[in-house]
Amino acid sequence: MLQKEPFIVRVAVPSPLRRTFDYRVPEHLVSDAGIGALKPGCRVAVDFGRRNVVGLVLDLGSNSELALEKLKPITAIIDSTPLLPPPLFKLFIWAANYYQYPIGEALFTALPVLLRKGKLPPAQTALHWTLSELGYGLGPDSLNRAPKQKALIKLIQNHSGALAESEILALFSRSIINQLQQKALIKSVEIKPVEDSPTDDILKQASLTLDKQQQAALDSIDLHSFNCYLLDGVTSSGKTEIYLQSIEKTLRYGRQSIVLIPEISLTPQTEKRFRDRFNVPVVTLHSGLTDKQRLKAWEQARLGQAKIILGTRSAIFTPLKKPGLIVLDEEHDQSYKQQEGFRYSARDLAVIRGQQENIPVILGSATPSLESLNNCAQGRYVHLLLNSRAGNAVAPDWNLVDLRSESVECGIAGSTLEAIGRTLKAQQQVLVFLNRRGFAPALLCHFCGWTAQCTDCDTKLTVHRARGRLICHHCDYQQRQPNRCPQCKSQQLMATGDGTERSEDYLQKHFPQHRVIRVDRDSTRKKGAMQQFFDTADSGKPCILIGTQMLAKGHHFANVTLVAILDADSGLLSADFRGHERMGQLLTQVAGRSGRGEVPGQVLVQTHQPQHPLLDMLISQDYRYTAKQLLAQRKNLQLPPFKAMALLRAESTRAQQAHEFLCMARSVAEQLIVAYNGVELLGPLPALMEKRAGRYRYIVQIEAENRAALQELLRALASQLDTQKKFSGVRWSLDVDPQEL
Repeated sequence: MLQKEPFIVRVAVPSPLRRTFDYRVPEHLVSDAGIGALKPGCRVAVDFGRRNVVGLVLDLGSNSELALEKLKPITAIIDSTPLLPPPLFKLFIWAANYYQYPIGEALFTALPVLLRKGKLPPAQTALHWTLSELGYGLGPDSLNRAPKQKALIKLIQNHSGALAESEILALFSRSIINQLQQKALIKSVEIKPVEDSPTDDILKQASLTLDKQQQAALDSIDLHSFNCYLLDGVTSSGKTEIYLQSIEKTLRYGRQSIVLIPEISLTPQTEKRFRDRFNVPVVTLHSGLTDKQRLKAWEQARLGQAKIILGTRSAIFTPLKKPGLIVLDEEHDQSYKQQEGFRYSARDLAVIRGQQENIPVILGSATPSLESLNNCAQGRYVHLLLNSRAGNAVAPDWNLVDLRSESVECGIAGSTLEAIGRTLKAQQQVLVFLNRRGFAPALLCHFCGWTAQCTDCDTKLTVHRARGRLICHHCDYQQRQPNRCPQCKSQQLMATGDGTERSEDYLQKHFPQHRVIRVDRDSTRKKGAMQQFFDTADSGKPCILIGTQMLAKGHHFANVTLVAILDADSGLLSADFRGHERMGQLLTQVAGRSGRGEVPGQVLVQTHQPQHPLLDMLISQDYRYTAKQLLAQRKNLQLPPFKAMALLRAESTRAQQAHEFLCMARSVAEQLIVAYNGVELLGPLPALMEKRAGRYRYIVQIEAENRAALQELLRALASQLDTQKKFSGVRWSLDVDPQEL
């Protein structure tokens, strides 16, 4: 009998090749599983080259460009049902195509590691304990000499004969369970969790009362269809409460929500707030989890057991059984753009996913990106404004500290030090912001001028005195701090400039009776360090919090009334066209940590350029006014978001080879752009950091008036560059909508 069902599958495999591969399905696999069990989104095992790899089925058909006898057979069908629902599978493919990344690698990058290795999703059951036949036969006077065992038996009886182990361990020790099990009075059973929680038992805590502007914003959000809402609220205006109440409504409709945050460091505080408010399963997804933890959370979301999914960038690819809402907090944050490999933007994919799933998307920020503000101006997004702080809190008072006329020690001006002292004396907290970790940004020889340079990057090594190391913050190269200059053998080595460690030491010596707590990537490496920091800050006791931009993102410190920004000049002279936008966002976000409680806040901005237009606009106006002016500048200069942009990046251990590759690539692109109007090329140019991790990096900038034309050009260009064999030592990639030059 002839096989009528399709017997050829198109498979994506984790490979740098920008194509899919056809395989035939052997008859024995068809008869075992049935060809109907094989659908797009299922994993299969296939021979690829000399390896057996896991592939993902993209399509089924009955023909191929190759003859049937030349096609390799798939060796196993791993999944009986697709791992991904059709809309999400469609999003994966769209993202791979839009960001010009090999489809197999794109698909597998976003899957949990264990699924990429062919493992099956874990069984989603919970261990329960129930009474055995012997246990049911116990008399009322049994176990009188073991009161805890007797109490547990009674507790299980009161719960319809089965009780979750997690609930038991909250009240009894593991030894009590073991003792009853050894006596054959109880036995374990695996029970599948109930998928849907009752809608009348969603909240643990009552929602807060909204003010008029919050209520108006909440009422504007339609939870039954797609729309993208930009929740543009000043710091401490109550954006999170709008997220929470939107999620509450979504839960009552029986749907799930994804909430994205930019940094792992925000997870404990955010997770606690959600768990305190909601009486539903909440899971977190971020790179700090083990592979097993990540897969378990991913599967709970896919099966609909987890109702709220909190995560960082990659959580946008989490499957949901009943999708209802996507929330993306701090939508302006650079962390949402992947900077290596599959260079996707989680913010932009959130909008595309919302459109495909027909669910609303809320983008929240006190300092929205210029792209999102432009989308509001074009009518693509709904602009929701929160103009004042929630409750009795008022906006902080900004003041500039002119460093040209101040005495400065360890980066701290005399007047700033006095303000810190007054704040501590008033039993309030101080936040000191310096976006340079380490003790000092450079080690200098006073005698000959030698400086410690990274051997692999165009940058100086940072002095970390507490660890006795010189460390590169770009490639993590490390060496011991020398006692003598390697060039002239002088012992007059100086740590120059100021980092968080040096400022921490200086402040602790000045205010020995108060705690000085440093928060940067060095001080928070240990597990639980971030939670200890939050606990100290939340205690309200007077202290000084000093740190990098980890402190600027969404944290709520009710007793911080003074924010001191030690170096506002670092972002004013950036060569990146986004530099002023990011500096305005950073200063506004840091300033927003001040005065969130009942006491008004103050912000001190230290600068050598007090007349700089950006500082003047931020202080005399606000971020929204500044953003409008920056958007007008971008329009005049025809820069994103008014033009589509992509970068062709190349890197090599030899600068000349990377440069020559891009010269060749530009020549190819110039022949291709004849077919497209409004496409411009710039470069090859060195990247802003030309040498990094031992490789020289160059770029060609590609701009187009039409995004579709840019995509067609990039596809054609990538196809031709893939065939180049001469430049084997060059690594190249395309970066669509780049955030770094």
